[in-house]
Amino acid sequence: MTAGGKVQPGLHFVATPIGSARDITLRALDVLKDADVIAAEDTRTARRLMEIHGIPVAGRQMIAYHDHSSAQGRAGLLKLLQAGKSMAYVSEAGTPLVADPGYQLGRAAIEEGIAVYSAPGASAALAALSVSGLASDRFLFAGFPPPQAGARRKWLADLDAAKATVILYESPKRVYRTLAELCEVLGDDREVALCRELTKRFEEVLRGTCGQVRDRLAEQPVKGEIVLVIGRGTGPVATEADVEAALRTAMADLPLKQAAAQVAEVLNLSKRDLYQLGLKLKNDG
Repeated sequence: MTAGGKVQPGLHFVATPIGSARDITLRALDVLKDADVIAAEDTRTARRLMEIHGIPVAGRQMIAYHDHSSAQGRAGLLKLLQAGKSMAYVSEAGTPLVADPGYQLGRAAIEEGIAVYSAPGASAALAALSVSGLASDRFLFAGFPPPQAGARRKWLADLDAAKATVILYESPKRVYRTLAELCEVLGDDREVALCRELTKRFEEVLRGTCGQVRDRLAEQPVKGEIVLVIGRGTGPVATEADVEAALRTAMADLPLKQAAAQVAEVLNLSKRDLYQLGLKLKNDG
């Protein structure tokens, strides 16, 4: 947020390009130009981005804040904010706090009553969703999978229970393994899109079933930054007898409206249709 051409005191989360330097917003440039302090996940990347867009550091403090920063380092940033400074925080690429260490800083600032603002912009997760060709009306960003095989399989199965398109990040060294396990847990026929090097020179999107993309990677491993988008499962199709039985069971303990809503959520059916079926069942005794 700016007032009269000057960045207001407080913490400003500034989204940065994920590849093309031209994807930064005009507002982000204003904040980087006028903020009293620049905090960055990688100060070298931040400095280079500012150089590209002709923004001088001009003697301002540029402070590293990343996964390995201590609580003491965070306290130092908070002290500057408490003194009324305006601070821009930039991730190495993309939107801060999305698979990024800025979360603890933002939460601490809020707890101290410091104003927190967002200058939105590029996000690898949303860019991948846009080009995936998969449903975007309900999606879940899940970050990086767990490193342990057992935990990873359970994690993948639990994500599927959300009944949403799932977006996750993965290393090019581990993505084949993750795809293979995904096929085992969710089936070879699940739709996926493997998006790599988004907005960069060698941008590529591999679309198809989980099995098809897995086999493609077995023949030709990939490199670069990767986002994996997983289509939602359709689940088994309930028969009319199954639907009626489930609704009767729910109606034994709940009012009809609540029973219809509960069964609709479980079986992914229309609440209105289930309510009408419930009325018919009541009328039929």
